Amino acid sequence: MATVNFTEEQEALILKSWAVMKKDAADLGLKFFLKIFEISPSSTQQFSFLRNSTVPLNKNSKLKSHSMAVFVMTCEAAAQLRKTGKITVRETTLQKLGSVHYNAGVFDAQFEVTRFALFETIKEAVPDMWNEEMKNAWGIAYDQLVLAIKAEKKPSS
Repeated sequence: MATVNFTEEQEALILKSWAVMKKDAADLGLKFFLKIFEISPSSTQQFSFLRNSTVPLNKNSKLKSHSMAVFVMTCEAAAQLRKTGKITVRETTLQKLGSVHYNAGVFDAQFEVTRFALFETIKEAVPDMWNEEMKNAWGIAYDQLVLAIKAEKKPSS
């Protein structure tokens, strides 16, 4: 994967906002996923632990732990982008993400829904920091993560 042109200023915006959000990662992760499901209710069917669950989404312990892990991984990957010049998620994790997204039938429109939900979550978490520059910085980082996942999108072997 090519090195990303990610400026010091963009990195600073990501690091500054992530430093604030980190302490609320569990709540923000859940908000992030609830936004995804609000926009695309059928996407709950892509999660085996939600398919036949009668527990409300905001009370589902598996969703809570999953959403926090995804939110933290997304933000940590963004925070490392300039230092490494690429998305730094363990290769085994990327391969797993690729095959999980492939097997779940995740398509481009869903990555766009997720992008929008991420922006909304960050904007609500750090409203005083949110501006066009920060949106662009998070957009570049998110797009790089999606490219890395898509590069590994194939059936699990």
